[in-house]
Amino acid sequence: MASTAQTRFGMVGSGWRGEFFLRLARLLPGRLRATGVVTRTESRGAEVTAEWGVPTFRTTAELLAHERPDFVIVSVPWPVTPEVTRDLVAAGVPVLAETPPAPDLAGLRSLWSDVGGGGLVQVAEQYLLMPGHAARLEVIRAGVLGEPTSVQISSTHLYHAVSLIRGLLGVGYDPTEVSARAFAAPLANPLSPDGWSGDATPQQLSTTLATIDFGGRMGLYDFTDNQWWNPLRSRRLVVRGSLGELVDDRVVRLVDPTTPVESSLVRRQTGVDLNLEGLDLKHISFDGRVVYRNPFVGSGLSDDDLAVADIVARTGAWAREEGPAPYPLAEACQDHLISLAIEESVRTGRPVHTAKEAWAG
Repeated sequence: MASTAQTRFGMVGSGWRGEFFLRLARLLPGRLRATGVVTRTESRGAEVTAEWGVPTFRTTAELLAHERPDFVIVSVPWPVTPEVTRDLVAAGVPVLAETPPAPDLAGLRSLWSDVGGGGLVQVAEQYLLMPGHAARLEVIRAGVLGEPTSVQISSTHLYHAVSLIRGLLGVGYDPTEVSARAFAAPLANPLSPDGWSGDATPQQLSTTLATIDFGGRMGLYDFTDNQWWNPLRSRRLVVRGSLGELVDDRVVRLVDPTTPVESSLVRRQTGVDLNLEGLDLKHISFDGRVVYRNPFVGSGLSDDDLAVADIVARTGAWAREEGPAPYPLAEACQDHLISLAIEESVRTGRPVHTAKEAWAG
């Protein structure tokens, strides 16, 4: 559960990804506050201030001198992220870096060598904090499925999907074998981040399938281009365990040697039909037990916004030494390491083996 104290964050970068954080601070002023944003130019800074009511600066030194935040969000292009992260860590400032923390394996290794030992870097990977996934993780950790042995996911891409696979399986940093292929097929693609195109003409879109062998446990990755937005491609999650199986929101498991039973994850979603409590997720329950409780109840936020707000609040609690690290740099490096192996296996047509890296500790 996120801390209820107000989290104060600064930010370097003013692109569209950074606007997610500024929008949430506006919607949750009692819980999140942006102390300032570093922009490259004064003109861009004026635009940010006009739109979001947040002061802007040209350097991180000016940002920190104005008001010391709990931590600083680094929301800049991938190649620049390691450089800004290093500068902030050198100044002793806790960091929440956008995903991934570095663009390639050499960059991950170099960044870890420079800042990994300091323990000042978290990464903004929110998927395991999304309400549905958080509830599933709680059920799995409670031992309902026995020992989790495999995860099949068709939802989001690369390091996001890998973080879900690793988190739900509970695997660490051991070597893996990754085998991946990509297949093109026609598919209408009417909706994108730019909105509805008005064109239903099928396009050649790629689907990537990959298996990840963790040495006794397995992940199956299935992603189609633009699957996040395309309404013609649904999302699917299967977690198999030694005593049962979870498929999306349905669970089947043995309660004794001759009795398999089925249960469901149930959302209490208000504001539907004649419910007048307002549009909001209250909680998710399983067999009469609450397994996820909305930390921002009453906000009416979407699942993704709840998860992003949650990791910001958790990072604030961690930076104030009031809570555990939500998603340390080592976890992010491992997830991106495996996602890079997926891409390499697609390119080469051969299995790719990942080794135990320095961040494995």
